[in-house]
Amino acid sequence: MSLNRYRLRHLVKLNHPGAIKATKLLQRPDRLLGLILLFNNFVNIFASSIATVIAIKLYANHDSSVAIAAGILTIVMLIFSEVTPKTLAALKPELLAFPAAWIYTPLLKIFYPIVWFVNLFVNLLLRIVGIDAKKKCNDTLNKDELKSIIIEAENLMPIRYQKMLMGILDLESATVEDIMTPRNEIIGIDLEMPIEDIITQIKTSPHTRLPVYKTSIDRIIGFIHLRKILIQLNQDDFNKQTIINCLDKPSFIPESTPVHNQMHSFKHEKIRIGLVVDEYGDVQGLVTMDDLLQEIVGELITDDITVRTQSDGSYLVDANITIRELNRLNQWSLPTEGPKTLNGLIVEFMETIPQIGTSIKLHGYPLEIIKRDENAVRLVKFLPRK
Repeated sequence: MSLNRYRLRHLVKLNHPGAIKATKLLQRPDRLLGLILLFNNFVNIFASSIATVIAIKLYANHDSSVAIAAGILTIVMLIFSEVTPKTLAALKPELLAFPAAWIYTPLLKIFYPIVWFVNLFVNLLLRIVGIDAKKKCNDTLNKDELKSIIIEAENLMPIRYQKMLMGILDLESATVEDIMTPRNEIIGIDLEMPIEDIITQIKTSPHTRLPVYKTSIDRIIGFIHLRKILIQLNQDDFNKQTIINCLDKPSFIPESTPVHNQMHSFKHEKIRIGLVVDEYGDVQGLVTMDDLLQEIVGELITDDITVRTQSDGSYLVDANITIRELNRLNQWSLPTEGPKTLNGLIVEFMETIPQIGTSIKLHGYPLEIIKRDENAVRLVKFLPRK
């Protein structure tokens, strides 16, 4: 009963004989327990009977002989037949379970009529309380249980791989709105700018793909890949029309689109960038294939450090971090239904942009505002929870 069911399945796939027999026995635990307890009780009762007979024959003149024999037998059986072997079995289940399976299997066949008769009444009593002993146990894990296993496996894998697996588990619940670059941080080319400024922006851009629009991002006309335009940049006839001729058609993504669905869409449509729009068609942000991949692999493709652990156990956190990422990094449970960033959650909670030095308890997590500007909170310090 103490065997790790998932390791057991792995050993069965490797055709381990003991594991195969143990698995068959565990498919009907009522029969296995019936067999074990049948012999366990028989041995206990038989031993007590023998001890009583011996005590009477050896010390027939002593009224307390039976009680003394029962006390000695209890201690002996408790040490050698109960506590020691069962503790060993709990600590090293495979050491005893696999050899025992070779013994239990033929015994179950031989004594099946007795076991069946006992289980007939046992199963009847269990049905009265609404339990079906014949129904197989459901050993499947839900997402939260699987997360707990990954967290506990810190000695078996590097922390960055743990975060990667956690990111994969969170993909189903994440939407593009959770990971997009917000509208106010989108870097693009405004065709209303002078051509000289546009050329300078193209030459110094850290991004390979840029949205091209007129005056406002809502009036986007396409995306440009800098590799296409850099070839023509030094030509004498280079102008805004040259940029327009190199544009790719813009792609629009509803903000509620799940991340895993969008990954498939990018792959199917062979594009790597799109604009996130709300239900009214207004642009809310921008998302790229790199953003989607970063949701899985995280720090493997970015050098940004958004959470820094301090010597006193506190955390300095960039307020632009998403709530989902913060929860994943620190195993917290801040709400994700409303605002997507820590700054948004603080502003919603306070109903204002708090001043530097303000201390609050945000959904059970104490923090202090370290840095802010006119529009948003920039840096906060999470204090150790008591």
